[in-house]
Amino acid sequence: MTRLVNEADIKRMGRVALLMGGWSAEREVSLKSGEAVLLALKTLGVDVEAIDVKERRLPDLAGFARAFIMLHGRGGEDGVIQGALDVLGLPYTGTGVLGSALGMDKLRTKLVWRGQELPTPDFATLTAQTDFAAVLERLGAPVMVKPSREGSSIGMAKVETAEELEQAYRAAAVYDDQIIAERWIQGAEYTIAILGDRALPVIRLETPHSFYDYDAKYRADDTRYHCPSGLSEQDEQTVQRLALDAFRAVEGRGWGRVDLMRDEQGGLWLLEVNTVPGMTDHSLVPMAARAAGLSFEALVWEILSTSLEGEG
Repeated sequence: MTRLVNEADIKRMGRVALLMGGWSAEREVSLKSGEAVLLALKTLGVDVEAIDVKERRLPDLAGFARAFIMLHGRGGEDGVIQGALDVLGLPYTGTGVLGSALGMDKLRTKLVWRGQELPTPDFATLTAQTDFAAVLERLGAPVMVKPSREGSSIGMAKVETAEELEQAYRAAAVYDDQIIAERWIQGAEYTIAILGDRALPVIRLETPHSFYDYDAKYRADDTRYHCPSGLSEQDEQTVQRLALDAFRAVEGRGWGRVDLMRDEQGGLWLLEVNTVPGMTDHSLVPMAARAAGLSFEALVWEILSTSLEGEG
């Protein structure tokens, strides 16, 4: 088998801590992603050790040269682990503290996008005192309810009535104290993987579920992924440029993923950004990488290489 990278580059990486697991609602997905990345790094010949940050603490990172962050959700994708690694002086993959904190917070991501005149669906914040009927009157029905700081579609629901909206708010509030209702966009959903300074081929998602929920993402066998996306070359490039602009707007760095909708009139609407996307066998970044001619191992190596930014 031909070596993907040379021994000098592997040696430069040094000992790598693969951070996975954690304590968020996305722990299960993180462990699966971590196992896939661990195998790829070992196949490449990298000196790597998997560390479940729920079970081990920061002093255990002494002696490592860098960290590969494969933590999804709170504690790993929200700037917390990034800040800790900055204090330790340990280089890591992907986005830094600010971008991670923004990207994890759907509400503030939307506020940043609006400030930069990037298109995102209208929304409202929800509390126990919200007039749910008034929210529906303003946004129209249906709406999507989302915990602001969770991923993998956890706690999300599509609702049609004020009663359903209140019920969905209470269900989402189990996961977060910041909940948003977002205007429903009828149309096709797309996801765009970002690697370095380029957007990978666009993927169009198709599911018989009412939306691309947790089961559709990780368990269902009837979710369909279209890559090529079916967009014209010009439209594909437009979508890729918008995704790059959206990622950079929240200080995204290294790699990530942007999700958006294209309505029935052709308008594009940004939904959210992921700064540590999944790397499981159902995940979208590896799928886009394959379409761009990158093996899973080559993708993992490129992600690991983002930890070299800023080194001499």
